[in-house]
Amino acid sequence: MHVLEAIQLRRSVRGYAARAIPDEVLQRLCQAMRAAPSACNLQPWHFVLVTDAELRRQVAHAAQDQTWMAAAPVIVVACGLADQAYQHMGGSGNSVEIDVAIALDHLTLAAVAEGLGTCWIGAFHEPQIKRLLDIPATVRVVAMTPLGYPDAPGAQHPLREDERKPLSEIISRNRYVREAT
Repeated sequence: MHVLEAIQLRRSVRGYAARAIPDEVLQRLCQAMRAAPSACNLQPWHFVLVTDAELRRQVAHAAQDQTWMAAAPVIVVACGLADQAYQHMGGSGNSVEIDVAIALDHLTLAAVAEGLGTCWIGAFHEPQIKRLLDIPATVRVVAMTPLGYPDAPGAQHPLREDERKPLSEIISRNRYVREAT
């Protein structure tokens, strides 16, 4: 599958089949995260693969009771190491959230190519997730995603034109020019 096809097919999947992910597939997905670019190639991240069923249930509870997440055989918890990130992003702040987001996006696209589904999760109680997974206080939980085979055929279908803003509204050349909506 070409990357543009994976981009067009990726959807937020909220229903997962009771089917294990083969180790070799999971390894390829981990390699996709590992290959992601980061500011100054600092790779300020760590990913916790939550495979234990009870722990997945607890993580889903800590994600504002999004209990459907626990049906996925894996929940990926993407952590950022702010002290290891590039410290002058845009003149202020650091790159940790962007770097982790890029790696997680690599995962979501590689997952589509493997026939798997994901759903970006940003709604969660970080202290509770940290407590459940023994994540150090200095580490930031940036996002999570369940990872598994969709339970509904056709869960990932090509993007329709009406699902996105027109290019003329989001792209300009040489100067910031935005069409009135």
